[in-house]
Amino acid sequence: MAGLLETIRGRLERERNVRLVASDPALTAELLLLFRVILADGQVRGEELDTFKRICRQAFGLEPEAMDGVYRYLQDFGYETSDLQSTDVFRDLPMERRKALLEHMIAVAQADHALDVREMRLLERTADALGFDLKGGPG
Repeated sequence: MAGLLETIRGRLERERNVRLVASDPALTAELLLLFRVILADGQVRGEELDTFKRICRQAFGLEPEAMDGVYRYLQDFGYETSDLQSTDVFRDLPMERRKALLEHMIAVAQADHALDVREMRLLERTADALGFDLKGGPG
């Protein structure tokens, strides 16, 4: 009986995560951008994934163990969405929210202690689109 309850609880948490992400364009866009940072250098590293999972839990209340449906949703949505389109969602959001996105992206990029030139370009493009200068703060 306990196993059945755990299965039901896990399914409800996965469905809750998908509904939460699918109903929030900014959250969807941020998760897509964080995934793109992970993939930017051509290698998926454990440290980057761990940082991504920590951000999901702490910043968004998403339990990483219940993210399978979210990953599928993001994969499907991501094929049709560019980095610029994802960033556009943030243009009219408060400065603090834009800053949090950029901080999350930087945390993922730095998680493996090796900042690749492709990661840096993605960060610079995103920062510029959000009104930040990575060298000097808000633009």
